[in-house]
Amino acid sequence: MDDAAFVADIVKIIFFNDVIYDYALNAPGATGGAERYAWLLLRALAADGWSVTVGVRKVVPAGENVMLDGVRFLGLDCRQHVLRVWHNVLRTERPDWWLWQCADHWWGPAVEVAKLSGVRTIFSAMHDMDFRLRQALSLHPRLWPMYAWGLIRSDKIFVQHGQQLDELIPTWRTKASILPGVVTPASEALAHSERLPYVAWVAMLREHKRPDLLIDLARQLPGVRFVVCGGVSRHRSQAGYSERMAAALRDLPNVEYRGLVPPEQSLDVIARAAVLLSTSDSEGFPSTFLEAWTSGTPVVSLTVDPDHLLTEEGLGVLSGTVPQAATDLRRLVDEVELRRVIGARARDFVVRRHSPSAVSETFRQALPV
Repeated sequence: MDDAAFVADIVKIIFFNDVIYDYALNAPGATGGAERYAWLLLRALAADGWSVTVGVRKVVPAGENVMLDGVRFLGLDCRQHVLRVWHNVLRTERPDWWLWQCADHWWGPAVEVAKLSGVRTIFSAMHDMDFRLRQALSLHPRLWPMYAWGLIRSDKIFVQHGQQLDELIPTWRTKASILPGVVTPASEALAHSERLPYVAWVAMLREHKRPDLLIDLARQLPGVRFVVCGGVSRHRSQAGYSERMAAALRDLPNVEYRGLVPPEQSLDVIARAAVLLSTSDSEGFPSTFLEAWTSGTPVVSLTVDPDHLLTEEGLGVLSGTVPQAATDLRRLVDEVELRRVIGARARDFVVRRHSPSAVSETFRQALPV
């Protein structure tokens, strides 16, 4: 598809989400990796000439518009049923594409509303579980057939990495493409010789993030300092789990537990760290990995290694076990030159694959005419 066809046929995209408005405002309470990714992606598309509208039901008065970094936030009427709201907006705005992220039973009805309005649909995965249909929904899991119907009827599917693409059934794979995560490359990185040798851990204290393994590692490495950013959460977690993890972190003398912090503070913690630690059981493509790499910070991960980038591109270390992770962390904390080499390689990789302009071009080229 050439640029002329793009200008003529694909000019407007719409997205519905209240949370990314906080990221657009750089609000201290902004949370959610998927929402942060959505904001960075939509801002990149707007900078590349797309007409981008985000419908919000609570944060902008109905009928009013707010422009932030080229993205238009449209206030919706929250008194009406959400299906009616979506239908009215699609008929009025007439976008070319409706973008949706994350597994949700509402995606089935949403796709049908879009088809009634003559709008094509994009589903963009945010987690490896998104295509394991019976496990995908954190809310109303028995309604997974509704979600599956939405995937069947979607015009386009974006996945985060090759393993997700391989898991798709053949009929879905034909309409799927890999869309890399997006991060704004840092203009410069703090030299590792000037960094305090601490390990950063940044995530909400949810069960699948495995903060319990972080606690095990901190206990095994009493001479290593850990800086932890992440608040309590009930998402995919039992009641009281996050609170117990937070209490245990506060009790460790070598852990500085900061709780839920503004996004810019967590980015600063990663950018000044010797290494970023991931203890998660499962992810999609962690935005924290990209934030670490653009800052020249190596990643040590227990389990997660999308597209084998840690092992094959040399952007960090895939440990596999807690004892090995302890060894890997200790080595990276001690070896400044090794961190410098890995960090330089990571920064170059991010610019080539994950900059806003690179991701926007991948997005555009993947869409059918």
